[in-house]
Amino acid sequence: MDATELRTLQAPLKERYKQQPKAAIVTLRARGNLGAGVTCKVETGRALAVAGLHPATGGSGLELCSGDMLLEALVACAGVTLNSVATAFGIAVRSGEVEAEGDVDFRGTLGVDRDAAVGFDRIHVRFHLDTDASPEQLEKLLSVTERYCVVLQTIRKGVAKADAEIVRKN
Repeated sequence: MDATELRTLQAPLKERYKQQPKAAIVTLRARGNLGAGVTCKVETGRALAVAGLHPATGGSGLELCSGDMLLEALVACAGVTLNSVATAFGIAVRSGEVEAEGDVDFRGTLGVDRDAAVGFDRIHVRFHLDTDASPEQLEKLLSVTERYCVVLQTIRKGVAKADAEIVRKN
């Protein structure tokens, strides 16, 4: 896909969202079923992912850790966003890799230390690109990618409301 194809694809969507802002609000959903032991089977749309405890909290390491899945979602979103931005700007990227890493203090998760945070303390995303883009182009590519990466912005800013509830199945 080139920049013209991308603009052609997105133009009617952008116009619709300008005219009907509520049409741009889409509710994304994820589902899972509690599994054997301490696991949860998550429907990914393409397959079934079985999540479990991280080995640092007693897990076997055979199941996916939800923290790893969060970083994977970040990598996926950042990679797609970077590709989209590069396409829109006409920046040729021959190949590339995206990696994300984050620090978690499992004392917080396990309740060992009430002062230890629960969750990631630091997350870093790194792009390794094979491109002839100038330093200025790369700076703009990174800046715009950061601005429009939904997962990165959600991690940075949090959400206005995040709650949980239990609904009885009868």
